[in-house]
Amino acid sequence: MNKQLVRVVAACMGLAGWAMPAAAGPFSAIRPVIAIVAGELFVGEAEGHLSGAGTLAIHSQKDPALKCVGQFTSSAELGGSGAIQCSDGAIATFRFKRAGIFRGHGSGSFPRGPMSFAYGYSAEEAAPYLKLPESKKLRLDGAVLTLVDL
Repeated sequence: MNKQLVRVVAACMGLAGWAMPAAAGPFSAIRPVIAIVAGELFVGEAEGHLSGAGTLAIHSQKDPALKCVGQFTSSAELGGSGAIQCSDGAIATFRFKRAGIFRGHGSGSFPRGPMSFAYGYSAEEAAPYLKLPESKKLRLDGAVLTLVDL
C-alpha cells in the first residue's frame, strides 16, 4: 500500500512539472531595451515568453524615478504590439517588428511625444532604429548608456 501511494505522489509531482506555464524561466528570454521617449533616453529590459507574450520595464536615464512597465504580444509573422504605463501616469501604445527571435525595433506614441525603441541590440546596433534628438548621440560610459551632444 505504501509503495503504491509513493508511486501516485511521484506521478502527480511529475505531471505538475509538465504543467508548468510557458512563462516560467526555461521558456523565456530577457533582452535589453533602449528607447527614446520624447527626446529622452530610457533603458531597461523586456522578457519574452515562448507564447509570444511578454513584459517590459524601462526607466529614464535622466530621472531614474520615472519608471514605465508594460506588456506585449508578438508573432514572427505579424510582429508585435503592446502598451506601457509610466509612474507619472503617462500611457502609450506601441508596435514593433521582430528582426529575429531575440531582436526587434518599433515605435509608439506618448502624450509627451513619440517613442522609438530597439531590443536585443547593443547601443551601437540599436542606433539606426532610434529617433535620436538632433545633435545627440548615444555613448556608453562604462556600463551606463547616456545621450550626449555630438
